[in-house]
Amino acid sequence: MGYTALYRKFRPQTFSEMVGQESITRTLKNQIKSNRVGHAYLFNGGRGTGKTTSAKVLARAINCLDPKEGEPCNECEICKAAISGALTDIVEMDAASNNSVEDIRSIREEVNFLPTKAKYRVYIIDEVHMLSQGAFNALLKTLEEPPEHVKFILATTEPQKLPATILSRCQRFDFKRISNEDIVKRLEIVCKESNIQATEQALIIIASLSEGAMRDALSILERCVQDGENSIDEDKVKELVGIPKTEYIHAIVEAITEYTIDKVMETINIVLDEGKDLNNLLWEIIKYIKDILMVKTGQKLSIYNEEDYSKLQQLSGNIEKERAIKLIYELSKLENDMRLSTQRQIIFQAGIIKLCNKEIETQVVTSNNNIESVNIGNNSDLYSRIEKIENYLRSANVVSKGQNTTQKKNVATKSEKPKMNVEAIQGIGKDKKPAQYWNDVVNNFKSNGKIMLYTNLLNTNAVEINDMTVGIEFPEGITSFSKTVLDRPENISEISNQISIACGKEMRIKYIDTKPQQNEMSEEQELLDFANGFDIPFDVLN
Repeated sequence: MGYTALYRKFRPQTFSEMVGQESITRTLKNQIKSNRVGHAYLFNGGRGTGKTTSAKVLARAINCLDPKEGEPCNECEICKAAISGALTDIVEMDAASNNSVEDIRSIREEVNFLPTKAKYRVYIIDEVHMLSQGAFNALLKTLEEPPEHVKFILATTEPQKLPATILSRCQRFDFKRISNEDIVKRLEIVCKESNIQATEQALIIIASLSEGAMRDALSILERCVQDGENSIDEDKVKELVGIPKTEYIHAIVEAITEYTIDKVMETINIVLDEGKDLNNLLWEIIKYIKDILMVKTGQKLSIYNEEDYSKLQQLSGNIEKERAIKLIYELSKLENDMRLSTQRQIIFQAGIIKLCNKEIETQVVTSNNNIESVNIGNNSDLYSRIEKIENYLRSANVVSKGQNTTQKKNVATKSEKPKMNVEAIQGIGKDKKPAQYWNDVVNNFKSNGKIMLYTNLLNTNAVEINDMTVGIEFPEGITSFSKTVLDRPENISEISNQISIACGKEMRIKYIDTKPQQNEMSEEQELLDFANGFDIPFDVLN
């Protein structure tokens, strides 16, 4: 006999073997005992929560020749045939691959025939939300008034996609996520029957990783013993699923709270050298800071052993609740920025360095969910350089393949406009020509920390085109990198505002390329040259 996966081998055969859905199984058993089984059911819930298992048990129970307290006996001819898949009166259909009108019409034709052996013909339609609109229409009449010998059990993870006409004709049962405690208890039974030696902490981690899905928990457990070793500890679980060790996560969060850039980058490099995924690393950092908040509220976290929990408690005493919330918010933004960029490692490193810098202007969420800017220090040169590179990578210049022009524009993040240094160009007369005040305008960008504007406008000239427009000439030509930066709406607005202040009236700008480039560098090379010019120790990855 071939190998059987654990989640199939240990699939519950009765309602009493199911865990975490007691209220549902109790109701179904009572309906069976009182002979009040409905003609159509809708089982809704997340993956691996027992929807299909319950449908199978229900189908056997209503056809069982010797039911016991609403449970199938699993010993009679009907039950054995159903378990082996030989009973043609119980039809399982995957709507993900059988979602056409023709598929449903075949069911409509079959329902008119009596069952061959069983009392009822039962149709279990999994992932029913995948049916086409035409298929739903074809199913509707049969679902509303089926023959006495037909029962329908629909299962879905997305009930909102079902037409209201279908929902109104079904008894709906919502399957909840299975608790970690229930998953651990079930895993202990599986380990005992499968001769697997697993530590309690390892099972707790598996339960946490499964996110309430028993099937996922059994799949993770199975992966842990596929190397031939039936011994499982927490380090083995983390290694197999790609989770960095807790000691590394603790060291990274501790370094962030202490503003120690060298320490945090050293630890991150160790984790990345071990082949861990950036998204997994970032998610574990976010969860760890979340757990710090939990500890500060006095909650006990069973996922940690005593030693790790002690470190967590110590760290929770060294960070204010408000800063922990800010860190979670900033790291969540960083996760989104990484998703939108092809240069994920640069974005990740820059974001972590920002969090380790005390002199930073950050954004926090206020109590009414509005975002306000909080200046907690003067921007350092390092932060200014990193922020400009990071903003460029978040803009339309570096995006995932397949994004169109409109999407690229939407990627650029909108930062709060800093106060212009009016004093730097104060006193410039209205009658002065652009060439006379242009150097002051360019230098004003540098004093305001707008390094990207400053570096891209160096060695340019300003000329008067008419009384409402100033032209900015690029004697050496304008590269695609510079054009992309300078064409951003916020940068055009900033340059126009500075020139308007200098002129004393509203002015527009126009870029003039006096020497078009013949052989332009790639955007990645321009970015790398820019980063190297400011001594930023990053690599541009393909």
